[in-house]
Amino acid sequence: MESLKSKKIGFGFTGSFCMYEKIFIQMENLSKEGAELIPIFSDASQTTDCRFGKAEEFIKHAEAIAGRPVIKTIPAAEPIGPKSLLDIMLIAPCTGNTLAKLANGITDTPVLMAAKAHIRNQKPLVLFLSSNDALGMNFKNIGLLFNSKNIYFVPFGQDNFIKKPTSMVSKPELISDTLLAALCGKQLQPVILSPLPANTEL
Repeated sequence: MESLKSKKIGFGFTGSFCMYEKIFIQMENLSKEGAELIPIFSDASQTTDCRFGKAEEFIKHAEAIAGRPVIKTIPAAEPIGPKSLLDIMLIAPCTGNTLAKLANGITDTPVLMAAKAHIRNQKPLVLFLSSNDALGMNFKNIGLLFNSKNIYFVPFGQDNFIKKPTSMVSKPELISDTLLAALCGKQLQPVILSPLPANTEL
């Protein structure tokens, strides 16, 4: 199996802000492994202040870990394709909104442009699912993307099947293993995990 050392990893952030703290921990782990990280923020991620933190602080945190500026615009993301800048790309977290747009070929944010540009090089794209409607309106999009070439999922499960029965979230601690498997052209298994206890949320 390949190593992540020196691998150029596009790291796309979209608006599931509740996951950012856990995602940043994994981003730091990837940096410690020697991966070269290229952070990319969606429009919502770089402009929305919420109860989980301020957009400006999120950007500063990502830049501090990666040691480089965040890609914030569609024109800045577009060269990822023709210049073949990445070995692999991760969208973490990947909201239901981004998932649906990706499944339907919509490219209207920097993260989606980066994904489109990267996929054209037939290199792996990894999705870290975080969606309240994963088993609702987005269920069909998960199926479509799961059967798409070069797209892989960080294994996921229901995070609160009592209060949010259609919600599913990927497991942060499986990001590195999923990236390694995807670089070998394999989906990390099992993909669907047992739900967390009913009173627990990721």
